[in-house]
Amino acid sequence: MPDADDIASILSSGSRVIMIAEKDVDLRPTSPDNCVFLLKISEGSLAAGGRGGGFGERKVVRVLCYELKGGEWTKAFDLGEPAANGFEVPYYVSRLPFTLRDGAESVGYGVVEPDLVRQMKGEAARLSA
Repeated sequence: MPDADDIASILSSGSRVIMIAEKDVDLRPTSPDNCVFLLKISEGSLAAGGRGGGFGERKVVRVLCYELKGGEWTKAFDLGEPAANGFEVPYYVSRLPFTLRDGAESVGYGVVEPDLVRQMKGEAARLSA
C-alpha cells in the first residue's frame, strides 16, 4: 500500500500539514471509503507567529488528495504552486486524531467536513485540467 505509506510519511514528517477529510482519517485498508486532502503550508519566518494554535502565515504551497476505495488508497491530485495558492486553510482547524495502517493513533491538525471536501475536489479538478 504505497499511497497509505505516503500519507503516513507526510503526516509524520514534521512539516506543517492540514488534513481535510470526508470521514475520520483511518489509513487501514479495512476502513470505509474516504477522501483526504493534505494541505502543505509554507515554512518560514512568518510561519509560527500571529495566529492561535501556532499557525501564522497560512500560504498553501502543495495540495495532495488521496482516496480510499475498496480498501486501496490512491492519489487523486497533487497540485503545487501556483495552483495550490488558490486553496485556503479553514480558520476552524483544530487537533485531529488519525489512525495509521498498523492501528497506532496519532494527532495532527485538520477538520472532518464532507462538504468542504466536495468543494475542494471540484476546485482541484478545475485547476488540474
